[in-house]
Amino acid sequence: MVFRDERWPDGTPSWVDLMVPDQAKAVAFYSGLFGWDVHRGGEETGFYGMAMLRGRPVAGIGQTSPGQDTPAVWTTYLSVSDVDKTAAAITEAGGQILMPVMEVMKEGRMAVVADPAGAVFGLWEDGNHIGTQVTALPGTPAWNECMSRDYPAAKAFYEQVFGYGFQDLSSDDFSYSVVLLDGRPVGGVGALPASVPAEVPSNWSAYFWVADADASAAKVTELGGQVLGRPFDSPYGRQVRVADDQGVNFLIIAPNEQSGEPEGWEA
Repeated sequence: MVFRDERWPDGTPSWVDLMVPDQAKAVAFYSGLFGWDVHRGGEETGFYGMAMLRGRPVAGIGQTSPGQDTPAVWTTYLSVSDVDKTAAAITEAGGQILMPVMEVMKEGRMAVVADPAGAVFGLWEDGNHIGTQVTALPGTPAWNECMSRDYPAAKAFYEQVFGYGFQDLSSDDFSYSVVLLDGRPVGGVGALPASVPAEVPSNWSAYFWVADADASAAKVTELGGQVLGRPFDSPYGRQVRVADDQGVNFLIIAPNEQSGEPEGWEA
């Protein structure tokens, strides 16, 4: 377990949140799966819920407004020191602003944007809230990746806007690169496989650490969610894609013999 009190470097995935029609149902599901203690804010916050582990925030759970045509989804936020400047750079690079820059009380400033291939993500300029403050613990964010319908365009966009470098892991039938900031891996970008149905858009996905991927997959089912594939081992951990009881996809990953435990790991 590692606590963080300093702001995340620009371009780093620093926060994830979930917007769903039934916030109470989501709180029950994720508290049961990850052991989160969710603190629901007041009316001025839109009753936004802060998911806490060891007394520190790790993720957010909010409720979509009635009649609002907003998909239920986990959103990845990238840390920026100047959200206005970054939003302008996104439009210059061919992206879109979906939710203009807005103040979030004294917590920070944000915008929701999309890359040229349509993958939606958020921008977060910290105020009082720097983002996730606990890592290397079951229930904390583990990884974020953009899976794109236009892999070359996605790489070019994120390099232009955020200055990313890339470590190419592609093979003959798979295109994927680790995203690097100052040589440090912070996420990934890849091509959606041909087997993925055409109606699935480019998207950012969130991974969460668990101690045991198989046991957590069984817990997902017990809580009313779905397991969308079999757990499998990779050099980065044992992982599986799942969906919560409102149909929102995410991934869980556990350390394995190939990956070893992340620095500071506490199961």
